[in-house]
Amino acid sequence: MSLILIGYNGVSQKSPEIKIVPDEAKQKIDVLVDGKLFTSYIYPNEIMKPVLWPVVTPGGKEVTRNFPLKNKAGERVDHPHHVGIWFNYGDVNGLDFWNNSEAIAPEKLGSYGTIRHQKTKKIKSGTGEGSLSTTSKWNDNDGNTLLDETTEFKFSATENVRIIDRTSTLKAKVDKVTFTDNKEGMFAIRVTRELELPSNKALELSDSHGKITKVASPDNSNVSGNYLSSEGIEGGDVWGTRATWMKLSGVMDGEKVAVVIFDHKGNVGYPTYWHARTYGLFAANTLGQKIFSDGEKELNFSMKKGESVTFKYRLAVFTGDPTVAEIEKLAQSFQ
Repeated sequence: MSLILIGYNGVSQKSPEIKIVPDEAKQKIDVLVDGKLFTSYIYPNEIMKPVLWPVVTPGGKEVTRNFPLKNKAGERVDHPHHVGIWFNYGDVNGLDFWNNSEAIAPEKLGSYGTIRHQKTKKIKSGTGEGSLSTTSKWNDNDGNTLLDETTEFKFSATENVRIIDRTSTLKAKVDKVTFTDNKEGMFAIRVTRELELPSNKALELSDSHGKITKVASPDNSNVSGNYLSSEGIEGGDVWGTRATWMKLSGVMDGEKVAVVIFDHKGNVGYPTYWHARTYGLFAANTLGQKIFSDGEKELNFSMKKGESVTFKYRLAVFTGDPTVAEIEKLAQSFQ
């Protein structure tokens, strides 16, 4: 007998089958909803942290940017470290885990950190929900481990929404680990061009073959993104503000879509500041308080060897544009 779920809009819906499919040879684990790809957990050597990519709406639209993994006409080619959905930070004991990528010059790698997938601990498929548990190490460029990470992903779905709940526990492996206040963090997604906010600034775009063209006056006809925070702030004004959730909505090929990130009240620094840019970087950063508050607040969170901290985030991908009331229901169920 099929289970029935109550969707985000209050309508009863049949629960889809969620299947978690590992492929060690390709260094990925696919998440399928009724046989269709929702996302993949990927950990290739050329990406300096494990990520979820691509991320697909219930209606089949990829909300994540393809660059630098695939060529797509009309996409920006900046920030090669912005891949899919990720979790890291810009200053951990002086090392930059956020900006690391294959584009870093060899002589500069000593200033960067890398997060390496170690093990898939548990995979569970099911009706309406599936889960995946992994371990990773936060290493310096010499391979010394600063942090052990244990992460559980829970994937759930109804007809019009796909949800990712991420719970990551970091354990200090050296005498002291300090997350010095930095704007580059922590839980983030880089979205496709259609979900950027319209802008007339010059930019560089790729064609379908990867050829890069400088565009002085970009075409915004298919660019329709807009932010809305739980505090009622919209557009580019959301950057550096605090809120319990943030929505990015727009239209892709005639389909309304939305991505919502939720902070969790158990996170250090709650409610989060938002490192949400108009060009498609969408991130929640609870730890970068000095940067976002213009120096009024300062956290510099740290742990001693053996201590642990846990961060929880929810990301929901919609076909349609959920109301504030509908988003609040999802926020309450996450707390």
